[in-house]
Amino acid sequence: MERENMVKSVSRALDIITLVGMKKGGLGVTEIAKQIDINKSSVYRILSTLVQYGYIEQDQETGKYKLGYKFLEVSSRLLESIDLRTEAKPLLQELGKYTNEVIHLVVYDQGEVVYIEKLEGNETLRMHSKVGKRAPIHCTAVGKSIIAHFPSNEVIDILERKGMPMHTDKTIVNIDTFMEELISVRQRGYALDLEENEYGITCIAVPIFDHLGKAVAAVSISGPTIRMTDERLHELQEKMVVIGKSISARLGFVK
Repeated sequence: MERENMVKSVSRALDIITLVGMKKGGLGVTEIAKQIDINKSSVYRILSTLVQYGYIEQDQETGKYKLGYKFLEVSSRLLESIDLRTEAKPLLQELGKYTNEVIHLVVYDQGEVVYIEKLEGNETLRMHSKVGKRAPIHCTAVGKSIIAHFPSNEVIDILERKGMPMHTDKTIVNIDTFMEELISVRQRGYALDLEENEYGITCIAVPIFDHLGKAVAAVSISGPTIRMTDERLHELQEKMVVIGKSISARLGFVK
């Protein structure tokens, strides 16, 4: 019986935290009691305990209760402990099973992307990519999907610093044309590499956002152009956008 009461108290405490967190100006004891249908004395006891541990604080002017700074401390530790590869791996594997194509996970670093995960898939495909290798942003779907969400002046600075070397005759090497391409990427929610980096290889990629809303990584599907037809790319668009949002959510991104 005592254990049951303890569980009920924890449940009520979590209900109160959720309720208080939804109200910017905080809530009073009476308001809370009415909304979760328990007596005011019980609400007060739970609030007092939460205040003691820093999870709830009371506004001295209004007397209302709001979330305490302890949540910032706990959430920052959680965000620091999140590992992108670990969080993304199950979703990458799901994508790999769905497509049987090569799946890449990259992070942005100093004007380039770095491959941090590669799932080969069941179909044979020879690509230059490998874990630890760097790649340019201007001719890769992963690179375009990330920097499409950077300020324009920052993108131009990267392009001028890194250059836009031609990898194939389909590589975009003009800054104005590339900036227009990034507008399309933002509007669509995904980027394409139509044999711009390697002949015979087509890729589709989506950005991954961190808890601050910054594009920091990307996930892509790569396959031979003969299989990655317009029809198949259209079919993969929605799946990719969902995967990108799911990984971003695991990193704490809330839109």
